[in-house]
Amino acid sequence: MHSCFILKKYFLLFLFIFIAYSCENLKTKLLSVKHNIVWIVYEDQSPEFFPQYTDIPIKLPAIQSLAEDGVVFSNMHSPAPVCAPARSAIITGMYPTTLGTHNMRTYNAYKLENETSIGIPSYSPDFPYYIRPFTEYLRNAGYYCTNNAKEDYNFKSPSSAWDESSQNAHWVNNPNDSPFFSIFNDHHMHESGLWRETNNEILVDKSKITIPPYFPDTDIVRHDFAVNFSNLIRADKKTAKIIKELKDSGEYDNTYIFFYSDHGGPFPRHKRAIYNTGTKVPFIIKPPKGVAIDANPHQLLSFIDLAPTILSIAGVKIPPHIQGKAFLGDQKSSENQLLYFATDRFDEVFDRLRAVTDGNYKYIRNYNTNKPHALNNSYRMQIPMMRELLDLYNNGKLNETQSLWLQKPKPAEELYDLNADPYEINNIINSNYHSDILVKLRKDLDNWIIETNDLGEFPEKELIPDKYLK
Repeated sequence: MHSCFILKKYFLLFLFIFIAYSCENLKTKLLSVKHNIVWIVYEDQSPEFFPQYTDIPIKLPAIQSLAEDGVVFSNMHSPAPVCAPARSAIITGMYPTTLGTHNMRTYNAYKLENETSIGIPSYSPDFPYYIRPFTEYLRNAGYYCTNNAKEDYNFKSPSSAWDESSQNAHWVNNPNDSPFFSIFNDHHMHESGLWRETNNEILVDKSKITIPPYFPDTDIVRHDFAVNFSNLIRADKKTAKIIKELKDSGEYDNTYIFFYSDHGGPFPRHKRAIYNTGTKVPFIIKPPKGVAIDANPHQLLSFIDLAPTILSIAGVKIPPHIQGKAFLGDQKSSENQLLYFATDRFDEVFDRLRAVTDGNYKYIRNYNTNKPHALNNSYRMQIPMMRELLDLYNNGKLNETQSLWLQKPKPAEELYDLNADPYEINNIINSNYHSDILVKLRKDLDNWIIETNDLGEFPEKELIPDKYLK
């Protein structure tokens, strides 16, 4: 009886050790699982052009499927309302104003000359070598990284950034069974699509489109909106193809899918504007099966948060120089309390603005009050509604709200109550009731400019490395 008791005791001890060892092995195995990550990136789109955010007369079934399987975030912003500076923030986790990538565009990969009319060559800003594309850290951790195909980071991308970056880059080209990180950029709805696709088939009922109050409701404006919605419908079909490829290969359930746009919409007062119409973007995350998105969907997010978040969910240590904060994964940080924005040169024209928001109010500082917000950018002048807006304004045919963006001089400062005034139309800078928030946001912006070494205070030609100057 004594020996039976001993045998039973040892059996129970062995069973306990076996269970504990198995659980630890399971925990280790789970922690070592590397999920795939796919980014689907649209160009020049605001949240209000998607049925996940507001009531609009189109359906986007592929995007909707991601929303149903994931989380729709309501407050993702670009620190710059134009592509190349925004993309520099995405790939590095750093503010463009810190890197010297705040002007649109510095490094021009599309042509040998850049902005010859103002003496700006194509150049790669001279920031410290240790600031790298975050995909390098993923590659070092064993990820197969592909980009299809737009980079446009406003600096010369190192060859170490990608396993493949081309029109043919795809995770299916992975030569082994390693996890993958793949970006697919869709340009269907780029600003240029407003004039390039203007004669293409319209896939939406124009009469059901709601025109925002800062635009006149004209046939041209309504047509340009219809063109953009039609471009989105076409883009959604390409998104569906990517999702199908993941499902057919059995990788969908093991893949994070991030969907976003590189900045706000393609219209005037959207792209290049420091208002929410230019900075706020749609943002959806579909996690792997069984993985919960433990994040507040309404928190303030910036593109500089994407790099550290990807490293966090991939189990890669976030480098200390990165200015963004992880909002998912083991290295998840506290939520942002403030977001910052900047604009400087747009192609051949210049207008320095800085802004900060706490989510409820936005403070904007205009350094060039002699210019209107509506800069005479030659590229944007190809948009039919931009030409019409100028014509109507010059002939006194716009109302006060529609004229604000085109007026000059513009105020030195602007303050908006984003809850009461989401379109940022009613400037309350002189409101005594809001004086405390004005003082606070002014100070917040001043501190950020100093702490992040904002290079916007220097003339651009002083920032160009000598080797690019003739």
